[in-house]
Amino acid sequence: MQIVIVGGGKVGTALVRSLSQEDNNICIVDVKPEVVRQLATEYDVMGMVGNGSSYSVLKEAGIETADLLIAVTEHDELNLLCCVIAKKASKCQTIARVRNPVYSQEKRFLQRELGLSMIINPEQTAAAEIASLLGFPSALGIDSFAGGKVEMIRFKIPAESKLDGMTLQAVNAKIDSPFLICAVDRDGQVSIPRGDFILRSGDSVSMVTSRKSAKNFFEKIDMNTNRARNTMIVGGGKITLYLAKMLDNLGIAVKIIEKNPERCLELSEELPHATIVNGDGSDEAFLKEERLDTMDSFVALTSMDEENILLSLMAKKKVSRKVVTKINREQLNEVIHNLELDSVVYPKLLTAQKILRYSRATKNSLGSNVKTLYRMYDDKVEALEFYVTENSKITGIPLRDLKPKNGLIAAIIRNDKLIIPDGQTEILPGDSMIVVTTQLGLKDAGDLLSE
Repeated sequence: MQIVIVGGGKVGTALVRSLSQEDNNICIVDVKPEVVRQLATEYDVMGMVGNGSSYSVLKEAGIETADLLIAVTEHDELNLLCCVIAKKASKCQTIARVRNPVYSQEKRFLQRELGLSMIINPEQTAAAEIASLLGFPSALGIDSFAGGKVEMIRFKIPAESKLDGMTLQAVNAKIDSPFLICAVDRDGQVSIPRGDFILRSGDSVSMVTSRKSAKNFFEKIDMNTNRARNTMIVGGGKITLYLAKMLDNLGIAVKIIEKNPERCLELSEELPHATIVNGDGSDEAFLKEERLDTMDSFVALTSMDEENILLSLMAKKKVSRKVVTKINREQLNEVIHNLELDSVVYPKLLTAQKILRYSRATKNSLGSNVKTLYRMYDDKVEALEFYVTENSKITGIPLRDLKPKNGLIAAIIRNDKLIIPDGQTEILPGDSMIVVTTQLGLKDAGDLLSE
């Protein structure tokens, strides 16, 4: 695909890095020459210095022949204007990052009237991720497929767990529930396990199942499945606003700690059911006064990564069920892995991943189409949902004869029902299938097969 990306910030950089690995022709546009130069050099892409809302700049960047324009500057209005101009100049698809809550309320109207393919809000996306985690505290991460009918749940095997020392075959025999363990991260080494794989305490495990079956699975291994009843959030930014509204709908009581008095007033007007407290959330004594130890969950959403990390480490010793940490900088990844944090959310990466998913889905192939895509374990593994068409080369063949390389077929959705496949299962036209693989960049399910 020919892709023009306007904005070379954190999201733009993540997009350039991911999309440049997938046989796309990319031009990055930014007003800062040093940003363009660095991205163009590091990722071997085209670069254009200039304002992305300028027709002449976009024309020179190749908009007239582009398949997709992605506008991810820091300014909502500029992103929308870039998309409008791109639509006038070509037949390309357009994606705009829009962060203002006012615009988010008008998302459908803007998308329809401006002809946008997608409007994405990083803060709202991050809030939805956090709300999902608080609704299922045992999970480190939850990814949805087939419109939410199937989930990939990542969890860590605790010390002295029943799973410690068991093979996957033994786990399947012990727990009567449709699930498939499809990826395991042990000390930074990621495996796509087979039946004789032995699980160990400390493993980070990804499992494909339904939410109902997941509850049964975790109950059988004595891990908590009840949603949090209340949560304390430190930081009163945009993510907090979206998250508090989502949690209110879930019946989860919210207490927000924010040190800016004016922002507290704004939040109290927007969130009548939440408890808003003006104070310093980095003060451990203050949090103790606010009864942190009575909370089921804790979410660190300040603007400083280091503060969020320290708060989360402290809160892990106090709260009973779940701690979620927001991180903006990917550079802290290696440090974070060694800190034993609970769940970590990267708003910029969630945004980039959602756009990458859309980009991959537009590349229709002969047999199957990518419907959903997630990257896991520091981009070492991809989980993809494919729609299987009539002329797919993988239909009507038992899975034992397909011999997938570098991955496995984890689930099949047929007539809205989840099937955990075995060697006898055959894929049929009209199925959706979930593939987990270390072979990044798949565009068709057939690409997973051995030659």
